[in-house]
Amino acid sequence: MASIFTKIIKGEIPSHKVAEDDRFLAFLDIQPLAKGHTLVIPKKEVDNLFDLDQDTYTGLWLFAKQVAVALDKTMPCERIGVAVIGLEVPHAHIHLVPIHGIYDIDFSKPKLELGSEEFGLIARRIAGAMK
Repeated sequence: MASIFTKIIKGEIPSHKVAEDDRFLAFLDIQPLAKGHTLVIPKKEVDNLFDLDQDTYTGLWLFAKQVAVALDKTMPCERIGVAVIGLEVPHAHIHLVPIHGIYDIDFSKPKLELGSEEFGLIARRIAGAMK
């Protein structure tokens, strides 16, 4: 059965895309810890990040770096926090979260509630900063 991320890749579920190429996709998390919280995924559906083949694994991190640079340019923060948890969706993914301190990347915190318009504005801002 296809993961929710595979359904996003196929366009079956809408998302607020930040960046995309033939192998990877970055889109805003719909339950963000901070404005700009982005998920970076391979288009190839593999459950565990460390089960990705070497080329896909390396490419994913290089793609995530490009997204993180754009996030840092566009979202007010001290750093871009990075987390790989891998329990919530059976599809390898990287969380990029604009943070001001270590507790800003605590996944037990209440999530932000943003409207579709605000998500769209944030996604366009980040996408515009991509090189």
